[in-house]
Amino acid sequence: MADPLTDGADVSALLRLVADAAAEYLSELDGPLRLESSDEAAESFGGPLPEDGDGPFEPIRELLDRGLDAHVRSSGPRFFHWVIGGVTPAALAADWLTSTIDQNAGGWDATPIGARLETVSLGWLRELFGLPAEWGGVLTTGATMANFAGLAAARQWWGEQHGADVRNTGLAGLPAVPVFTSGWVHVTALKALSMLGIGRHAVTNCVADETGRLDLDQLDRRLRELGGAPAIVIGNAGEVNAGHFDPIDQIADLTERHGAWLHVDGAFGLFARVSPRTAALADGVERAQSVISDGHKWLNVPYDCGFAFVRDTSHLAGAFVAGADYLPESEDERPVYGFLGPELSRRARSLAVWATLKAYGRSGYRAVVERCLDNAAHLRDIVEQSDELELLAAVPLNIVCFRYRRDELSEEELDELNLAIGERSLKDGRVYMGTTRWAGKVAFRPAFVNFRTTRADTELIAETVCDLGRQIAPVRASA
Repeated sequence: MADPLTDGADVSALLRLVADAAAEYLSELDGPLRLESSDEAAESFGGPLPEDGDGPFEPIRELLDRGLDAHVRSSGPRFFHWVIGGVTPAALAADWLTSTIDQNAGGWDATPIGARLETVSLGWLRELFGLPAEWGGVLTTGATMANFAGLAAARQWWGEQHGADVRNTGLAGLPAVPVFTSGWVHVTALKALSMLGIGRHAVTNCVADETGRLDLDQLDRRLRELGGAPAIVIGNAGEVNAGHFDPIDQIADLTERHGAWLHVDGAFGLFARVSPRTAALADGVERAQSVISDGHKWLNVPYDCGFAFVRDTSHLAGAFVAGADYLPESEDERPVYGFLGPELSRRARSLAVWATLKAYGRSGYRAVVERCLDNAAHLRDIVEQSDELELLAAVPLNIVCFRYRRDELSEEELDELNLAIGERSLKDGRVYMGTTRWAGKVAFRPAFVNFRTTRADTELIAETVCDLGRQIAPVRASA
């Protein structure tokens, strides 16, 4: 019987086994993005629960062998399928330490270091993004729960405007919560509204065109029609297909005029404020009531990490406070972060966030952001100069929305061809990049957020798309 108390395993040797494999892995991050045998490797794991375990070395060796055959190098420099960052060396080391000390970051009593570093990290992030120092905040698992936290605070505020404490009484008997946004709203915000009982159908998209662009006149009209009743408006800083921004500053003018709550989803777009070159894109976020972003995108910390900021912390506490005889009281200087977000049991994400910000500082992150901006601009230029590629949208930040094109093909045929290229690219191994749709057209949308991505990696995107396009649909000879 392999009892963890008595099996006599050499923990140091076990950790060295992983550390050696990790060092080798990191040195080869530019290798194949996904093996052709990855599905089979993943499905090789299974069978009944062992009666007597194999001890710790055997499963770790299996993970390092067959497990790595079944993974995707999403932290590598040529992964562009979703907006996924890498992991800085400082964040990786701190995350390993986080697992070692295994803290519950609910509050100070459980982990003074986890709680203190969360306070410090949130303060540094506010400085990095130019948000008011007096705002409150909380670390979360990612953008989904950050949106959940920010919109839960908005729901709490909305109930108070109706004389109700929805934390205790719920939404029953109250009117529907009006929510307004653009067509660029992210699915995580919609998911959060669903979980909060507000519902996805409560959302009114005030759109101006087929891309989802916000119509300010329509938003103004919708808010005026409420006659002063409270509402929630979601502004989007960096939509996922082309990296475009709702006009946050002008939206803030409207929400202030009509007394609405402005929530800004800046999962990666909030980082535009890190560089003077792009800061104006996110003008006005400091006027919102709640703002969120992701850590495992442009901050380049390990999964999972996000953060939510709220102008009035009492609305977070109102939504998430949880009292019990065995739980501590929250104090201004030592907040119980488990009372400011959806989880009581929380990983100490603050160690990795603090370590990477301490290691690289404001200038280091400005360099990361601007390198990504340069990569996006370089790819944009390549696309515009190519006879085989077509730029489908402007490139305001870090996403390049384009497609492979042949003049002799119809729009339907182009959609089919680009879908086929996207499917092939996920198995090709050079870059990892699927498809989306922009203004009804199938497109690619590589997103640059990884600190390791180089100019050569960027050029490989266009090279791979053109190569696969020619393979799938050979150029027809002239008559």
